[in-house]
Amino acid sequence: MKNEHINIGVRLRVVLDPDIALGPGKADLLEMIGATGSISAAARGMGMSYKRAWLLVDTMNRCFRAPLVESAKGGSAGGGAQLTKLGAEVLRRYRTMERRAMRGASADLAALKRLLRPARRRS
Repeated sequence: MKNEHINIGVRLRVVLDPDIALGPGKADLLEMIGATGSISAAARGMGMSYKRAWLLVDTMNRCFRAPLVESAKGGSAGGGAQLTKLGAEVLRRYRTMERRAMRGASADLAALKRLLRPARRRS
């Protein structure tokens, strides 16, 4: 059996010691917040707790010069959250870096894939 069905890739993290300022999960969370207009809806969509999502947003907001996500408390008008202009720019730049990293590493990833043991079928 060959390794043609093995999924192999690159995971990019932007680190600001001691925190990961942005990584694949946080980028996905930003996208979901942008799509849903809500931290809680984004968390549900990603299968994580609201507290975990809020902590990730808080970390990102602390790591950058200005917040990436702004939220409004609930009430009669409802709450919600939205990406700031900076948040949208950070997400766009991160996704661009991801694509570039994948393209840049594609030959080496293909070589590594050929060196891996054949994938075992799970029963």
